[in-house]
Amino acid sequence: MKRITYLLLLLALPLISLANSETDALFAKANNQYSKAKYKDAVQTYQSILSNGYQSAAVYFNLGNAYYKLGDIPSALLYYEKAHKLNPGDDDINFNIQLTTLKTTDKIDAAPDLFLTKWWQAFVLCCSVTTLGWLSVLFFIAGFGVLIVYLFAATVSLKRGTFYTSMALLFLGLLSILMAANQVHYFTSHQQAIVFSNSVTVKSEPEKAAKTLFVIHEGTKVDVLENTNGWLRVKLLNGNDGWILPADVKEI
Repeated sequence: MKRITYLLLLLALPLISLANSETDALFAKANNQYSKAKYKDAVQTYQSILSNGYQSAAVYFNLGNAYYKLGDIPSALLYYEKAHKLNPGDDDINFNIQLTTLKTTDKIDAAPDLFLTKWWQAFVLCCSVTTLGWLSVLFFIAGFGVLIVYLFAATVSLKRGTFYTSMALLFLGLLSILMAANQVHYFTSHQQAIVFSNSVTVKSEPEKAAKTLFVIHEGTKVDVLENTNGWLRVKLLNGNDGWILPADVKEI
């Protein structure tokens, strides 16, 4: 059984490397098209990368840039936000989201949050889950390495120093895991979408004859609270909520 497993892994490795090389080639091609202002061609090439099942913050970000150059603000925001979910601490991604949001019709101010809530959210989203994963591994390796030094230390002062150092490193490893878990929970519990229709009437109930509460326009980001009978209950940054049709938005 082990031999069969190893054989399958050996056979799979060339396929994996081939897929990576093909993705790299497409990514380079799309970047070249973008640099030559062939934005429509770049969009098609970036989309072909995504259609192959590959996802990365860089592809989403560059695709957002191409849509921005084409003047497609909703699509630009959609892919900037997708990039943000994979790498929330990236300054370029966050800046482009803010810049592109200024070009939308609806100027909605976020409802004020508690200072601790804002601080914890900024702390958890300071870098990607992948980075946090690598940090946790490095902290644990370093922590256990220092702990080994502690076991063989000859002096009391060295034992004390290595013990506290190892505990600090192991704590940082646990903190990295906690941050990664909270970041995953944050994005899974915050289902969001971008409005793609020119204007959308938000209803008080999930039916067409219901009272109109307000109107939102393309490019507006909404939180999706629930999906009932073919209607979405959404909430804006300012706390206002209501019901719209799923066809009016695209999920981030």
